Amino acid sequence: MTEFTGVKQPEFDTMTSKHTEAARRLEELAQALHSELQSAGLDTSPAARLRQLAGRVTTQAEDLRRRQKLVHELQRQKVTFGRSTPAGSFLDMPDSLEAAKGLLDGTLAGRAALNAADGDAKALAELEKYAPRTGDAEFVRAFLAALGARGVTQLPGSLAAQLRDAKIHGDSDRMAHLSGQGQKALRMLSTALAKGTDPKNPAYAGADFLKDLVKEGRAEHKAGDIKYSGYQAQALIWRVHDGKPPFSKEFMEVVGRDVIVYEYEQRKDEWAARKDTLGRIFAGAQVPIVDVAGALGLGTLLRPGTYANAPGAKGTSSVVDDLFHAAKSSREASHALLDHTPAGWKESVLDYLLTTRWDASRYLGDYAPFNDMLVTATTGQDATSQKLAAEMTKIVSDEVRGAFGKADSGNLEIRDRDVFDRYTPLSYPLARAIAANIDQLSRLYLNHATFGNVAAEDMSYALTLAGSNDAGFEALVKAQTEHMRAALDTVPPVGLDASNAERFGFTKADVKHFDLNENGRVDSTDTTQFLTDRTVEEARPFTHIVETRRQVLIAQGLDDKKADEALKSMVSDAIGLLPVPGAKQVGQLAKGVFGDLAGKGYDKLAGAAYDEIANRVAQRMSEHGRGLDDTQSTLADNRLAVERLAEQMLATAMLSKGLLNDLELSKQPFADGGLKIKTFAEMTSQEYSQFLEWTRARGGSSELLNNFSTTFRSTTEVDDYLDLDISSTRGGR
Repeated sequence: MTEFTGVKQPEFDTMTSKHTEAARRLEELAQALHSELQSAGLDTSPAARLRQLAGRVTTQAEDLRRRQKLVHELQRQKVTFGRSTPAGSFLDMPDSLEAAKGLLDGTLAGRAALNAADGDAKALAELEKYAPRTGDAEFVRAFLAALGARGVTQLPGSLAAQLRDAKIHGDSDRMAHLSGQGQKALRMLSTALAKGTDPKNPAYAGADFLKDLVKEGRAEHKAGDIKYSGYQAQALIWRVHDGKPPFSKEFMEVVGRDVIVYEYEQRKDEWAARKDTLGRIFAGAQVPIVDVAGALGLGTLLRPGTYANAPGAKGTSSVVDDLFHAAKSSREASHALLDHTPAGWKESVLDYLLTTRWDASRYLGDYAPFNDMLVTATTGQDATSQKLAAEMTKIVSDEVRGAFGKADSGNLEIRDRDVFDRYTPLSYPLARAIAANIDQLSRLYLNHATFGNVAAEDMSYALTLAGSNDAGFEALVKAQTEHMRAALDTVPPVGLDASNAERFGFTKADVKHFDLNENGRVDSTDTTQFLTDRTVEEARPFTHIVETRRQVLIAQGLDDKKADEALKSMVSDAIGLLPVPGAKQVGQLAKGVFGDLAGKGYDKLAGAAYDEIANRVAQRMSEHGRGLDDTQSTLADNRLAVERLAEQMLATAMLSKGLLNDLELSKQPFADGGLKIKTFAEMTSQEYSQFLEWTRARGGSSELLNNFSTTFRSTTEVDDYLDLDISSTRGGR
C-alpha cells in the first residue's frame, strides 16, 4: 500500500477523544464570548474567529473518529497486525480514508473469494456485493493480495467443479444459481486481474504476482476429485473479460507467452505422432488443451452469452483461444503475444499458430477469438502491425496456393478443396490485414516492390483466399477506393503557381514539377495529365482485387456475374464522391462550382474519419428519401460497380481540381440558379446522372473513364501471377 502512517492504538484513541472534547469546549467558549461581547455592545468578531477555530477542530475530530472506527475494524478483521519497534507497537493506518476503506473491503472480498473456492455458497453471494469496487485501485491491490495467485487460480476451478456436481445430480436451480453468480465472480476477477497486472495502472500488484500466476498456471490443482492445470482455470477469467481495461503487454509477455509454450510442451509428442503413417491412423485429431469448463462438459455456463462460441462451434473453448480473447482488446497485448519467438523455437508465435497449431484451432471451430486478435494485431499503421500483416500474408499464401490450379477453360479451379477449406476461416482477417496495407498492394503490382517477404505473386494467392470472403472483399474494395481518392487528391489544381503554392499546401518545387509545359503555372493540360496518370495507376490494384474475386467465384462454382450487395451500396451511397478529408484544395480554388459541399458543408466534416464521412453523406441522402444513383439496381457484376465508383471519383476530382470551372452552368438542372453545382445530397438521381453526363461530354471525363476501364479490364497480369490463360476480351468483358 502507499501513503501509510504508523499509529499506537491506545494513544490514537486518547488523541481522538481529547480532540473531540477540545472541539466541544471551543464551541461553548465561542458561544459564551459572543454573548458577553454582544451584551457589552462590543465588537463580536473575536467570538466569530473563535467559532471558526472550533469548526476546524470539529472537522478534524470527525476525521479522527472515522479513522478510529476504521482502525478498530481493520484490527477486528485482522486486516493489519501492526509492527513492533523500540518505541512501541504501531498499527499501519492509510493516510486517506479511501485507501483505508479499499484495504478493508479488498481484504474482506479476497477472503470471501477464498471461502467461495472452498464451496461456501454464502461467501459467493458476499463476494458479489464487492463487484462495483473494482474501479478502486486500493481495493484491487488488497483483493489480489488477499487472494494471491493461487486463490485467483483456484476460484474458477472450484466454481467449475461445483457446477459439474450440480449437473450430475440434476439440480437445475443450483446450476442456474452457480452459473449466474459464477459469471459475475469471474468478471470481477478479470477486471481486477487486468488492472493488477498492468504496470501503468495504480492497482499494479507487482512483477512477482505475474511470475506467481505462471507458477500456479503450470501447477496441478484439485477441487474435490477433479484435477486440472492452473491455466485451465485461469482461462475462464480471460474468456469473460470485456476488454475494459485491456490486459497489458506485460501480462502477455509473462503469462500469455508461457501459455503458448506450455500447451506446445504438453501436446508436442501427441501432435508430432500424427505426422507419421501410423499416427495418421491411430493418433486422431489434433486436440488442444481445453479450459476447465470444457473439460467438465459445462459448455458456456461460466461464460456470458455475449462471449459464447461462434455459431457452429462445439460449446467448448481451449485455453489458448481464451487467451486470444483477452489479447484482442489491445494492439500492444496482441503484438506482445504474436511478435515473439520463444527460446529454442525456429518459428515465431504467429507462424506456429498459423501452421503447427492450426489444426488444433480447427478442432474446436472456435475461430472468433483468434480472428479478432489477428484483426487487432495487423490493421494498425505502426511498424509491428505491418510486419505481422506481411508475415501473415506470406504464410497463408504459401499454405493455400497448392489448392489452386488452371481449369481446362483457362480459369481458376480448386484442385484441393481440403486445403482451401482448411484456411477459409482466415479469409476475413487476411483481407483486413491486406486492406489496412493497401498502399503495399499498389507498390507490389506497380513498382515490383516487396512487402516484408511478400512478392506480387504471393499477394495474388493471398487475394484468392481474402477475396473469397464477402465482408473481406468489401473491405478490400473500400480500402482501394480510399487509396484512389487519396491518389487523385495529390493531383495539382488548375491555377497553382509560385504565388499561391504555400497557401494550398504545396512548395515552389512542387509547382515546377507539376508545370509540364513550363509556362509558370499549372494549367488544365498539366492537371489532366497528372489526373490521367493517377487514374491508370489506381485501376491496376482494382483489377487484381476484383478479377481475383471473380476467379474464386468461378472456381467455387458460384455466380461471378452478380454484383456484391456491398458494392451496390457503395455506388448508391456515393462512397467515392467526397474529396479526401483534409484535402489541400477543397474550399479554395474549386469553391466556385463546389458550392456548399466545399464550403460550410464540407468544412464541418474535414478531418473526420473516412467511414464517418461516408455514413454522414449516406444519411443526408436518405433524409432526402433517395440515393444519388438509381443505376446501382441494374449493375450486372462487380466490375461495373467499380467502374461506377471510378466515374464518381473522377467527376469529383475534376470538379475539385478546377477542370470544370470555366464550363457554362446556365440552364443545367444540377446547378443552383445556374451559378454553382448543387450539393450532391440535394440532387435527384436524374440530376446526378445529368451531372455525370455533363462532365463526360463537356469536361472530358469520358477519356479518363476510358483509361480507367481499359486498364481495369485488362486481366493479363492477374492471369500471369495465378498461372491462368484467359483472354482479356473473354469472361463477359
